[in-house]
Amino acid sequence: MAVEEPMAPYALTMDGVSKAFPGVKALDGVSFAVRAGEVHALLGENGAGKSTLLKILSGIYRADSGDIHLSGTLFAAGSPKAARAAGIAMIHQELQQVPRLDVAQNLFLGSPITKFGVFTDRTRMRERAMEALDFLDPTIDVAAPLGSLRVAQRQIVEIAKALLGQARVIAMDEPTSSLTPHEFDRLAQVIGSLRARGVAVIYVSHKLEEVFQVASRATVLRDGRLVGTIDLADVTEDQLVAMMVGRAIETRRQRSFAKDGVALETRGLGRGDAVKPVDLTLREGEVLGVAGLVGSGRTELVRLIAGVDAPSAGEILVKGRRVSFGDPRDAIRQGVALLPEERKKDGILPQRSILSNVALPRLKFLTRFGLLRIGVARARVGDLGRGVSLRPLDIDRPIRLFSGGNQQKAIICRWLMAQAQILIFDEPTRGIDVGAKSEIYKLIESLAEQGRSIIVVSSELPEILRLSDRVLVMRRGASEGVIDRSDATEESIMRLAVTGAQSQSPTP
Repeated sequence: MAVEEPMAPYALTMDGVSKAFPGVKALDGVSFAVRAGEVHALLGENGAGKSTLLKILSGIYRADSGDIHLSGTLFAAGSPKAARAAGIAMIHQELQQVPRLDVAQNLFLGSPITKFGVFTDRTRMRERAMEALDFLDPTIDVAAPLGSLRVAQRQIVEIAKALLGQARVIAMDEPTSSLTPHEFDRLAQVIGSLRARGVAVIYVSHKLEEVFQVASRATVLRDGRLVGTIDLADVTEDQLVAMMVGRAIETRRQRSFAKDGVALETRGLGRGDAVKPVDLTLREGEVLGVAGLVGSGRTELVRLIAGVDAPSAGEILVKGRRVSFGDPRDAIRQGVALLPEERKKDGILPQRSILSNVALPRLKFLTRFGLLRIGVARARVGDLGRGVSLRPLDIDRPIRLFSGGNQQKAIICRWLMAQAQILIFDEPTRGIDVGAKSEIYKLIESLAEQGRSIIVVSSELPEILRLSDRVLVMRRGASEGVIDRSDATEESIMRLAVTGAQSQSPTP
């Protein structure tokens, strides 16, 4: 009879942890534990309490009640410095690095190696840096400016820094939000190496397919409370989502709202090698998905359609009439609006209120004799916010204080305010939790039902399949074909995205 291997000891246990802020109970008696050499996912919607739990672990917040043990020893993280000294490291979504310094300097940021306690020993720092990175990624040049590295490499540098600090527990917060699938594969290998070393890894992500690939167990939080801890081998993705949001989520559209009328057409639209001449037709009420690998020209194509970049060839027709967009304002005037990929950088004015962000394209129409008709603006923005279930419905609150899903809803309100009939969503749910994703999907479907025409660019094939009536597949800047909803599968899309239409010859 086979002898079962003994379970690894717990590297971290958090028992009955609670934390309240004025008017909000962020955590209510949450318990969480991760073993040495385990990758343990921490899951939940935005606002579920994940960030608060990790901030308590890393010493940013103090718990109101509850205990933390590291390897069985009671631990009180009085500060981030104390947490790091105890072997706890955080890899934040926004990396805490200095791009103009080299890799070695970033690895020893705040604790440089010195000679005689005075002079920085750059040679020794680079030697130690090479030793640390040799285990994770020996191709990284420790003398290179950190800003010259890809995001995936910069994350590996942060992991190396944690290992130099003798980290026993490493928490990764949305580590793949800016990574390509290939870069995720490399990160997964690195995480596997950490597991083999006995490091406990806490993995926070909204991308559940990645969670199933790297983690063995998951703890789910909802509204600040523990829902449960499960072995991922025992549940499906749908069951996990239901735990997170408290309800079942639809995985496929039930019906199409596409009509015969053509809302938008491009003929030979292109821009050099980035976008080779593309013909597409978008019908009224249709959701057209645009798929392809990173670098395939997806985003470049929709930027041409939205007037962000100028085409070098071809033409655009809106409702059968040829148009020319000198900039996005021209496109907006013609009813074409873009919800950009980089929402925080290109889509919002972070310090301004929801009211200001939504009313932006209609200020001229909301102004009389040089004065903003604030009552009219507030009423209209409030109605739009209610229509998209903006939460909280506080239109005077700065948009930066809202979750990613609610920021996206506010941008949708902006283009509804502008009366746009053709909406282009570039990565509509990037960085958004599964519950908010479902709400965005329903909003897109509702817009299509109203007769608006939608283009959705996404790296997530389940999202493309969930939303699209047809799928345009891009490869190396060119359109490789359009797949009808009834024929669209992950395999059929990837086949075109990887090999192209020219290899799809019929079997004799």
